[in-house]
Amino acid sequence: MAKPKYDLLIKNVTLVRPKKNATPKSDIAIKDGKIVKVAAEMKAETAAKVVDGKLKLAFPGLVDPHMHCGIYAPLAEDAVTESKAAAQGGVTSSLNYMRTGGYYMQRGGPYAEVFPEVLKQSAGNFYVDYAYHLAPLDRKHISEIDMLIEKFGVTSFKIFMFYGGYGLHGAAGKQHEFLMVGEDEKYDIAHFEFVMRGVERAIQKHPHLKDSISLSLHCEL
Repeated sequence: MAKPKYDLLIKNVTLVRPKKNATPKSDIAIKDGKIVKVAAEMKAETAAKVVDGKLKLAFPGLVDPHMHCGIYAPLAEDAVTESKAAAQGGVTSSLNYMRTGGYYMQRGGPYAEVFPEVLKQSAGNFYVDYAYHLAPLDRKHISEIDMLIEKFGVTSFKIFMFYGGYGLHGAAGKQHEFLMVGEDEKYDIAHFEFVMRGVERAIQKHPHLKDSISLSLHCEL
């Protein structure tokens, strides 16, 4: 007996597509964990398993542009539970916030040393596609922006403005302890300006990535 062409066939779904008014009844064929064909009236015998979609809505996977993994549980564990929840809600790609310091990796230091550990703990633990956007917390991190782009493909950066005030640590005097940065560092408005300059320099250096390199601000002081 010939091996079925598809691993899974989901029949009778209501197909929702971007910029299309029609929502036709369709079937979805899956092979090796990927959608390989969307068409109407596909034959059940072409798949090893057939599921009736019961006319439920089928739409392209959503992108969550800001997730937190590894803040209240170890990253390797949190990636599993958070990405499972994301997938159940229709999210198939996630951009995850990460930084050095307390609550996350529980260590300071340059991203050249910390980010490989982030990737190691992430590998094989996400149920959705994932990427990271990183927070430059000190001058060393700003100097690493080019390296992060060139070596790791990180093009998204983040400023959480409330770290400089009371924030999660509850007292402005504990800023260095909380962020695990040197005593000569100050996470304030001036620092944010230097981060912006660092990202702008990176855009000038990598003009082919100008539409991908970004800096977002979480505006709480």
